Amino acid sequence: MGARAKSRRHQAFKRLAAIAGAGVLAFGIASCSSTGGAPQQSGEGGGGGTVDTPRKTIAMITHEVPGDSFWDLVRKGAETAAKKDNIELRYSNDPEAPNQANLVQSAIDSGVDGIAITLAKPDAVQAAVKAAEAKGIPVVAFNAGMDSWKAMGVKEYFGQDGRIAGQGVGDRLRSENATKAICVIQEQGHVDLEARCAGVKETFPATEILNVNGKDMPSVESTITAKLQQDPAIDYIVTLGAPFALTAVQSAGNAGSTAKIGTFDTNAALVEEIQKGGVQWAVDQQPYLQGYLAVDSLWLYLTNGNVIGGGQPTLTGPAFIDKSNIDAVAEYAKGGTR
Repeated sequence: MGARAKSRRHQAFKRLAAIAGAGVLAFGIASCSSTGGAPQQSGEGGGGGTVDTPRKTIAMITHEVPGDSFWDLVRKGAETAAKKDNIELRYSNDPEAPNQANLVQSAIDSGVDGIAITLAKPDAVQAAVKAAEAKGIPVVAFNAGMDSWKAMGVKEYFGQDGRIAGQGVGDRLRSENATKAICVIQEQGHVDLEARCAGVKETFPATEILNVNGKDMPSVESTITAKLQQDPAIDYIVTLGAPFALTAVQSAGNAGSTAKIGTFDTNAALVEEIQKGGVQWAVDQQPYLQGYLAVDSLWLYLTNGNVIGGGQPTLTGPAFIDKSNIDAVAEYAKGGTR
């Protein structure tokens, strides 16, 4: 790896380390991004009031698999921004990319003012995104599609760089003297998930990719258990979502394995597991912030012509959450925002 890439990774983690510990960036933005409309104090929620700009309709379309608590945090952030910005938010999701493209077309046909979309499988939704842009409907991307959004004509991107995040995990595995790891991908073909594991493998080559069916958690549990039984040399399990980390805890117990577990992303149960020591750490990409910024950025564009990021992605992660800062994050997790 070249010095430039190492510096980029180092700067990304350095820049965002404070965010994970404090957990207040989203609320700071919520209070100061109401430029263009006078806030009316409501005293409710994290949005700090409602602007007086004309009501707009925004569609948020994701690749959420039903039951994945990660998206609860995304939606909470989006709903907070929508409340503040006088926006009607229409949320829809489908884990199958062709169906996601159909949801985009439905949003276009219904005459929404803006679209926020995840680009987990960008090739499958590219035509639909282009159709929105042809109708003059601004599109922003978040969470997935770091390497594709700009070429698709999308105006802004909010999320983490999956490869940089993965490289940081590989560095951490080395620092913890791990010898062999598995990186568990719950959806093959998902560009961001694959980038994360590729990054882990770049900086910790003794990593094996394990594909599982993320739509079937009992299958996930049995697949990880079988792998640990087959290869006792595995001493670290890296998962790409909080529910899968919690399942990996079960798998390690069932297999009689002493493998440690680290993960990407959090939820309230995962925060408790870090506090107990069952999971060592989580890489936080701040899903609440992603949802918030995706909606708020469209409001800024529609009401004031603003574009965030200067043509570059706006990074919401990565940063590590572990026992050193988990108590601060836990307070926000209780409120359903971390």
